[in-house]
Amino acid sequence: MAWRQLFLISCLSAVVLLSILREGTAVSVGTRRLAGQEVQEGVEEKIFMQESDALNFLKKRAEKRLKLQADELWREHHEEQRNEFENFVEEQNDEHAERSREAIEQWRQWHNDGLYPSYLYNRHHI
Repeated sequence: MAWRQLFLISCLSAVVLLSILREGTAVSVGTRRLAGQEVQEGVEEKIFMQESDALNFLKKRAEKRLKLQADELWREHHEEQRNEFENFVEEQNDEHAERSREAIEQWRQWHNDGLYPSYLYNRHHI
């Protein structure tokens, strides 16, 4: 029963509020009434535009949106390609560094004479 009363009171308050603010539509568009005079036709023409102008505006806007979307897809594609190439180059450099490290380590083991540091050029020849 309480919810019915609450609903009835809210509906009545909405009706009263709308009846008091009947001129709210003129305020929402931004037009003014001067000393009881109605709004001139020139103001209404400035507010509203022709249907063809509106369609042209919307078409241009849609074209811009499509161009921006295509540019974004192009950027994403090239960014992905660049990232893949950078990963490939990084793997190649890592593999090359690993191979050269292994080769140096093998060379040092082969030429080790038990002295520290174990370099070929530090040997003492008699």
